[in-house]
Amino acid sequence: MTLADDRDALRADASLHGRAFSDAWRATVDAWLVERFAEAVAGAGEDGSGLALVAVGGYGRGDLAPASDLDLLLLHDRRTAPAAVAEKLWYPIWDEGLKLGHSVRTAAEALDLAASDLDTATSLLSARHVAGDPELSEELATLASAQWRKRAKRHLGMLRTSVAARQEQFGEVAFLLEPDLKEGRGGLRDVHALRWAEAARRILEDGDDEALAAAEAVLFDARVELHRTTGRATDRLVLQDQDAVAEALGTTADDLMTDLARAARTVAWIADEAWGRVGASLSTGSSLLGWRSRTRSPGLVIRDGQVRLEPNCDPSKRPGLVLDAAILATAKGARLARSTHEQLAARSPAPPEVWPDELRARFVELLGHGHDAILVIEALDHTGLWERFLPEWEAVRNRPQRNAYHRFTVDRHLLEATANAAALVDRVDRPDLLLVGTLLHDIGKGRGGDHTEVGMALIEEIGPRMGFDADDTAVLVDLCRHHLLLPDVATRRDLGDEATIAGVADAVGDRTRLHLLAALTEADSLATGPAAWGAWKADLVRELVRRVDHHLGGGALAALTTVEFPDAAQRRLMADGAVVVQASDDLITVIAPDRAGLFARVAGVLALHGLDVLAADAASEGPMAIEAFRVTSRFGSMVPWDRVTAHVHAALEDRLAIEARLADRIRTYQARTPSHRLPPPVVRFDDAASATATVVEVHAPDRVGLLYRVSRAFAELAIDVRVAKVQTLGDLVVDSFYVTTADGSVVSDPVVRAELERALLHAVS
Repeated sequence: MTLADDRDALRADASLHGRAFSDAWRATVDAWLVERFAEAVAGAGEDGSGLALVAVGGYGRGDLAPASDLDLLLLHDRRTAPAAVAEKLWYPIWDEGLKLGHSVRTAAEALDLAASDLDTATSLLSARHVAGDPELSEELATLASAQWRKRAKRHLGMLRTSVAARQEQFGEVAFLLEPDLKEGRGGLRDVHALRWAEAARRILEDGDDEALAAAEAVLFDARVELHRTTGRATDRLVLQDQDAVAEALGTTADDLMTDLARAARTVAWIADEAWGRVGASLSTGSSLLGWRSRTRSPGLVIRDGQVRLEPNCDPSKRPGLVLDAAILATAKGARLARSTHEQLAARSPAPPEVWPDELRARFVELLGHGHDAILVIEALDHTGLWERFLPEWEAVRNRPQRNAYHRFTVDRHLLEATANAAALVDRVDRPDLLLVGTLLHDIGKGRGGDHTEVGMALIEEIGPRMGFDADDTAVLVDLCRHHLLLPDVATRRDLGDEATIAGVADAVGDRTRLHLLAALTEADSLATGPAAWGAWKADLVRELVRRVDHHLGGGALAALTTVEFPDAAQRRLMADGAVVVQASDDLITVIAPDRAGLFARVAGVLALHGLDVLAADAASEGPMAIEAFRVTSRFGSMVPWDRVTAHVHAALEDRLAIEARLADRIRTYQARTPSHRLPPPVVRFDDAASATATVVEVHAPDRVGLLYRVSRAFAELAIDVRVAKVQTLGDLVVDSFYVTTADGSVVSDPVVRAELERALLHAVS
């Protein structure tokens, strides 16, 4: 059997996971390389003296996932590098389809490079003898370790800087939907970096080694199975692979992601602590050394960049000391020392059953520090202090949101949203309600049932506990109740329809709530993910809020400035009776003789060119119709309008085989199979949303040409689309259509509605 065959056999052995697989694969590779080394030496006419094959980097540590690289150093003590041996050694490895990182050096050359190159220096720290002269390998390992310790201060500074840059690039393992298990913050590379730093000098505290080992095992197990299930050297655990990795490990995807989050938070906590101590030891500044304020933060001092308790400070007599320490750390860019966490966890009392005004004000003040407060709050959460103030947090901690719409776990999403809200407090009358309402808007997740209903019930208990009166608690409950109202209405309903504005106004009730919801909507959407907020949605929400605010203020909707459709110029073009196709920026307008399927034809052409429709308006006057589509391109910001308009003309003249072309495009560009089970398509009729049209909502998995097929279903039953609002939420689309019968009346016939539902479900299935 070849080495590749041996690897395939190990991959197929379902009993081997994580470290067990790695150990078995490493032993197999080691034995194979010993044979190849002997053959290479003999083939080159050498006797093997003064030569050694050394494993370095991940292979040296023994961290071998199925698709890991082999990092090898051919070590020699000669004047001339043994090129013939190297060639006969490397080529068999490549022939096995293995990725190889290789070099040929003397010990002096390796050490000289390690003196200036951090990657080389760290890779040599795990140097391990594989074949040849063991004394040569041992000498290199000993010298490399000594050189690393001798230059500890320089290396630690470089390592600390590289860790920060890497974490900034790859983001969080604990809180991202699709984390990088190796390079992300809290990932395997952070474990390696801590051990490299520990090889220079002691930077970890008692118990850290064991905690890191346990966390590393969880991360490494997942990485091995990720390589195994994908057959690729990938470290990013994307949504579509999570179920398979979890199944291989005998768990569910939700539990897997929760376990990974817990492990990564442990690594990040230890790393933050350790690198903070390293930074303090390397710093020559003194601005935070011994800082204290007897009036603002009595009993607290900042030393070496860490908030500590003074010896005479008694946490048991100050329930708000946890918040005082957190606020101080946030305001000064410091961290709570581990000893501070331990003292507060052991001696600080729980908040009273009903918070006094001062305690609530301090809680709100901490939230008001925005993004600077997130890491401090997460540190409090790691040591159980945050849950004392908000026991309901336990259910959302590390809770994954496994859909392509969200990018964070629930707990991190709530903190990110609250941080965003902190930047918007000047837009509302009650900043405290905005910050607390944002923190709690998804608190019902992770408990089963509708998260909004569950959250409302929880907030009815949380509000009074925090010391909010009945009126303020009612506002907090309403913020949870309606936290999706504005974006849903803005993207799914016709903002020019008075029924839309009146419905939102009735739901919101007053302008204070409206402005709070507007800020919460923006903060929440920005924290959700790229698909949840953008210029288009922001404009729609802003316009909706403007109209509802005007209505709640007693103003007539007719007095608002609106964009008339069709406008006077468009009406003149319609009166001319000629076909007109105009396109620029993100808007295409089509004027043509009214006919069944006109909307579908244009939608089909747009799909052919990879254009997603965000919104569409349609109207008719006499024999002419006008349609306007606002689009976004899947392939960049530039829309090939010349080709698009040419195809629109061809479609209107019955010279374009839209169905056949779409079939070709689907075969070429159809999106990947959704990575998780999606809900079945749903068709809903909303008779209360408009007095002049029937609103039909279609919820379905996204696919190429979906709007075209839906539009054809309407045309088949002689139903006209007047307004279309199209929204993509990850793998799902939510399309809303204002439709009428051919004579302009609402669609009320139950037989027609039943057939329409049947046709639409067929179109999206």
